[in-house]
Parts: sequence; structure tokens; C-alpha cells
Amino acid sequence: MTVLILGLLLFLGMHSARVVAEPARQRFIAARGEGTWKGLYTVVSLVGFALIIWGYGLARQQPVVLWSPPTWLRHLASPLTLAAFILLAAAYVPGNSVKARLHHPMVLGIKAWALAHLLANQTLADVLLFGGFLAWAAMSYRAARQRDRVAGTRYPAGQLGATLATVAVGAAAWAGFAMWAHAAWIGVRPF
Repeated sequence: MTVLILGLLLFLGMHSARVVAEPARQRFIAARGEGTWKGLYTVVSLVGFALIIWGYGLARQQPVVLWSPPTWLRHLASPLTLAAFILLAAAYVPGNSVKARLHHPMVLGIKAWALAHLLANQTLADVLLFGGFLAWAAMSYRAARQRDRVAGTRYPAGQLGATLATVAVGAAAWAGFAMWAHAAWIGVRPF
């Protein structure tokens, strides 16, 4: 578990700079430049991500089972992950109504993804991994909305075509991941 925890601390810690240390982040950028910040952010995030993958893999070899979720909770994970993929697509498809209304759909998608996996899984490693991401996403969303309020950020209204494209892209990505990639990359078949 140590490798997983270290990975989570590095990855989520770096991704929390705007949540818990925005003034320090701004001072770093002012003193050393945005390129240096982005380089540091990338390196620390990649190392953290690699440690998360390695640590979670190690933890899965000797799982510490905490409970046995009922089947209906596992079934609930599917629509939650579908929503997560649509929210992720909304972060990138320009002019969609989802982003216009929710403002930070990627972070909300991470919340839905993490919650779905907390409901469907039962080990200590799952609680650390998905619980960590859920807690981070909740704090990150709140901080992003506060920054929007302070800056007076306005999001343009969405267009129907872009919104339909968002849903189609998200649903197609979800289907591909659920039917093939999840088993190929993670070794677990959701269906």
C-alpha cells in the first residue's frame, strides 16, 4: 500500500496546488516562469501516476477486503461511469450545453467515476484510490467554482449540435472502454 499511497500523494498533491496553495503556485510561476511550473507539474504528476498504477497492481495481489457490495451497487456503477465519460467529453467538445451549465465537467466526471468504483469495489486499495480521487475532485470543483466567482467568469451558452456530439462521443468512449479496454488494460470485465 505504501507505493499506492505515495503515488496518490504525489499525483493528487500536485493537482491540488490550485486548491490549497494558489498563492504559492503564483509566486513560483512569477519567480521561475510558467514553463518551469508546467515542467515540474508534468514530471511530478507522471511519477505519481506511475506509482499509482504500480501500487494498485501490487495491492490487488493481496487484497484487503473490507465488505461485499450488493449486486445492485455494481449495476449502478455502469450509468455513473457513462455519465463520467459524457462529462469528460464535455470538457473538450467546444460549445456544448453541459460545460455551459456545469462549468467544470471534467472534475465532475472524475467524481462520478470515483463514486462508481467505490460502489462496485470492496478493498482497502479501492477505498484509497477511488476515495482519494473523489475527495480531491470535490475540493477541486469547489475551488474552481470559487475562482470563477472571484474572476466573474462567464461561460457561453451551449449549442444543441455540440451537446449531442458531446453525448455521442462520451457514450462511444464509454462503450469502447466498458466492452474492451477495461478488461484489456485493467484485467476486469465490467459486464
